[in-house]
Amino acid sequence: MSTKHLLDPELHPMTNVFPEGMTFTAEMLPSFRAMQAAAQVSGDAAAAKVSREEVFAAASDDHRVRCLLYCPESVNASRGAYLHIHGGGYILGAADDADAMNIALAAALDIVVLSVDYRLAPEAPIPAPLEDCYGGLAWLHEHAERLGVDRNRIAIGGESAGGGLAAALAILARDRGEYRICHQHLTYPMLDNRTGTPGHEGDPLVGEFVWTRDFNQFGWQSYLGDAAAVAPQVPARLERFEGLPPTWLLTAALDLFRDENIDYAQRLLKAGVATELVLYPGACHGFQMVTDAALSKRYLRDHRAALGRALSANPPH
Repeated sequence: MSTKHLLDPELHPMTNVFPEGMTFTAEMLPSFRAMQAAAQVSGDAAAAKVSREEVFAAASDDHRVRCLLYCPESVNASRGAYLHIHGGGYILGAADDADAMNIALAAALDIVVLSVDYRLAPEAPIPAPLEDCYGGLAWLHEHAERLGVDRNRIAIGGESAGGGLAAALAILARDRGEYRICHQHLTYPMLDNRTGTPGHEGDPLVGEFVWTRDFNQFGWQSYLGDAAAVAPQVPARLERFEGLPPTWLLTAALDLFRDENIDYAQRLLKAGVATELVLYPGACHGFQMVTDAALSKRYLRDHRAALGRALSANPPH
């Protein structure tokens, strides 16, 4: 049964993102990543009056992770900051993919943005990707004074696997107690390795387009490797939600992650975490790729406004 009739008509191009019957394999990933990299389009940082700089942060295993740093050129001694984590099912993507979005966020919200180019699975399974993100968070805190960043106004977030890593990072930062996070900003985060497995197939109306059950299992298997499926790397496995940062979580009606996202938001709410859950009807995973669709434009407004609210408020010290 096709669910195309439930998809917003403006988003019908999403039905052709991947060829029908395509599967991911470890052997094809390098060429697929190369094609993605060749298709990247950079934003115009100069026109937005934003500087773009490549920096390197230290991860726990002595790896130095590449990050892209975006700073407004205007003078401000006390800015908020946003640690961005890109999507790609833990197996694809790069910090450069979100270049235009991060330039726009830095300019519109007058914030510093640091985007982490974390290591990808299966070459680098857990804990490497999460430790790279933690290294980015540490770098932001350690360079906050030079960047004019208020350490009490540092948010984290991302899309899909990036949202999953952001959720994992919030758990890890809470448990280690070294670096404060004021907010997590999650767009259809990839949270639960059980989704799509036998007995956990979920609603048949989700997961037809872009990111399927088969893709999901390949991504999780690549990311987990031989490790156990436990929190923080698998956020849905978390038992104690108290003490996590205030959360904005957006999901989509036809996204494979819809129900795990709703469940995660409910568990945050039950733990007393201030949480805003947004669900777009007629949308699927990655819908923002159709940039001229009304839902995509709505997303840009909602995402930016919610992040602005989170970073403009004065959180308790």
